[in-house]
Amino acid sequence: MTERLQKIIAAAGITSRRAAEELILAGRVAVNGVVVTELGSKADPHKDQITLDGQPIKPAEKQYYVLLHKPAGYVTSLKDPQGRQLVTELVKEIGERLFPVGRLDYNSEGLLLLTNDGEWANRLMHPRHQVDKEYHVRVRGKVDPQQIKRLAAGVELEDGPTSGASVRLLKSDQQNDWLSITIREGRNRQVRRMCAAVGLSVVRLRRIRYGNLTLGGLKPGEYRLLTAQEAKELDAPPPPRQRERRPTPPTRQTQQPDPAKRPPRRKIIER
Repeated sequence: MTERLQKIIAAAGITSRRAAEELILAGRVAVNGVVVTELGSKADPHKDQITLDGQPIKPAEKQYYVLLHKPAGYVTSLKDPQGRQLVTELVKEIGERLFPVGRLDYNSEGLLLLTNDGEWANRLMHPRHQVDKEYHVRVRGKVDPQQIKRLAAGVELEDGPTSGASVRLLKSDQQNDWLSITIREGRNRQVRRMCAAVGLSVVRLRRIRYGNLTLGGLKPGEYRLLTAQEAKELDAPPPPRQRERRPTPPTRQTQQPDPAKRPPRRKIIER
């Protein structure tokens, strides 16, 4: 049975479907020795020889879903030109080629998901699959209440306005304040850019929740496997948003004049 190449690559646990499309466009994928660069191309994973950079692509025998407490100083990619440490090095004991679901930048830490199930990752990263992601953010200096209101209402970024966020002050120190910021979008460095847009400088950023998943007792660098139920619940489609009903304006009732107070009718005399 033939399937789209990007779907085959994602199902093999190499990368997400979106990233697989980039590999195809770059001419790095071949079918039976012929390089394929069209996204609509199909192949049979059980009959055709599919290769990436000359290496055969094999379907994953078992699917893994991993929750990692990412430390700062690691890159959430499969390779880094600068030679920095990769998050995949922290889960190499699993013995499968895993890739991150979404990103946490180099200096950020906290909850990060990894998997070899490309379809699952693709659904989670799709814009319509909005899931709460909560961050604890330490900012330099004191936070003004108006800055919290602006973050909560959404701010204008270079790639467009953000949706509303849930923002609250966690604690206040002499030199720094801590905020809890919960968003549903997944743009690059979004929380840092949101804070910069309202004049806040981020000193430390840690993601502590993804949907119903939390770090629990995991220390930086530690990980655990998700249960089948946890992976299924996270993959469930978001509930439809209910449109806010506007209150119905009161019906205006025309007050009938009191017959006793009506002015007398003027008689018209014909001449």
